[in-house]
Amino acid sequence: MSVRRKRWWQIGSAAIFKSIYLGSKLPEEKEMSDNRVYLDNAATTPIDTAVISRMAEVMATTHGNPSSIHAEGRKARTLIEQARRTIAGVLNASIGEIFFTSGGTEANNMALKCAVRDLGVRRIISSPIEHHCVLHSLDRIGAEAKDVEIVFVELDSKGKPNLDHLKSLLSNSEEKTLVSLMHSNNEIGSMIDLQEIANICAEYQAYFHSDTVQTMGYYLIDVDQAPISFLSGAAHKFYGPKGVGFIYINGDNIIKPYIDGGAQERNMRAGTENTYGIAGMAKALELMQQNREQYEAKIRELRTYLRTVLAERFPEVSYNGDPDNGHYKVLNLRFPPSPQTELLLFNLDIAGISVSGGSACSSGTDTGSHVIRALEGDDDDAVNIRVSFSHHNTREDVDRFVAVLSDVLKRGQ
Repeated sequence: MSVRRKRWWQIGSAAIFKSIYLGSKLPEEKEMSDNRVYLDNAATTPIDTAVISRMAEVMATTHGNPSSIHAEGRKARTLIEQARRTIAGVLNASIGEIFFTSGGTEANNMALKCAVRDLGVRRIISSPIEHHCVLHSLDRIGAEAKDVEIVFVELDSKGKPNLDHLKSLLSNSEEKTLVSLMHSNNEIGSMIDLQEIANICAEYQAYFHSDTVQTMGYYLIDVDQAPISFLSGAAHKFYGPKGVGFIYINGDNIIKPYIDGGAQERNMRAGTENTYGIAGMAKALELMQQNREQYEAKIRELRTYLRTVLAERFPEVSYNGDPDNGHYKVLNLRFPPSPQTELLLFNLDIAGISVSGGSACSSGTDTGSHVIRALEGDDDDAVNIRVSFSHHNTREDVDRFVAVLSDVLKRGQ
């Protein structure tokens, strides 16, 4: 990041900090209202009203501890097992392969660290554009387990792994290996072929973990057809509540509890289960399964419409990742550096448009996007915006976004 851009980032961040923590208004900030356009659904999604109703019902009627053996506890346990059955059904998994967690971050940490501790993995193949919960876990593993080798597969300019290089890495070592590659990148939307990579890993007798947080519910995933060792899910990415997720662990992989302190989740994850959160997550995933084709068709139409309008109005804008074959809800826009783009996200926000520059989990830092840096290099000074849609969005939302974007970019010209 250039000195100039870093300075602008610091100015914008100071104003945002003042707004959040001191309660002051941002300059020219509009009141939160129905007029805002939310296009940051890769960061989190609004909870579906049917999910809210389901959670409220469970809160009002089911207060027992699921581990208790009395009637109230058994009622809560029944709800949790019903939710487990629902999620297992979506993945075509066994109910004994689904374990509830606090979210995708915990699930990914659990898969990676337990694979090393309990499965004897001594080599992990991943990529430099994984979510930070994977990359930081790898950093920790590398620091604490000196005998574990961590290597990155080569990527093309769109963020897709070089499968020939992956095969080469798998073939040139006899160490027990885990491959960890996310199904869809959370910033640029680039995707892997889950089935193909699972088959490659099986061919070389390697474990395969995929962070499927961004694709769970949006794409069909059948673990009975693809030899996958670990998958992760987070409810808030598919119109469910925050603070709850799950991990799929193939039944052939026997690992020990990741969190100690109790025998919950079949002795795999200590801590009293979040009953209403789990019930809400199952409802959200059930709704996604029922409406997936309808939602996908609408989102794809909006995404195509935005690309058409951008090509007409802003021919200088290009895309990061693979806009033709990436996740259908994500577009990562790339603007040439200019004075008008210095505080683009900030100005869009105060004009009522919610988008992001990349991962929401890394906001608040001035290091830029590790994903873009891995693909474009340290000297890249373009401004990047991630637009991510939901089925709640409309063409009017797209028109408003483009109109505000045009206004912001004209300032100072």
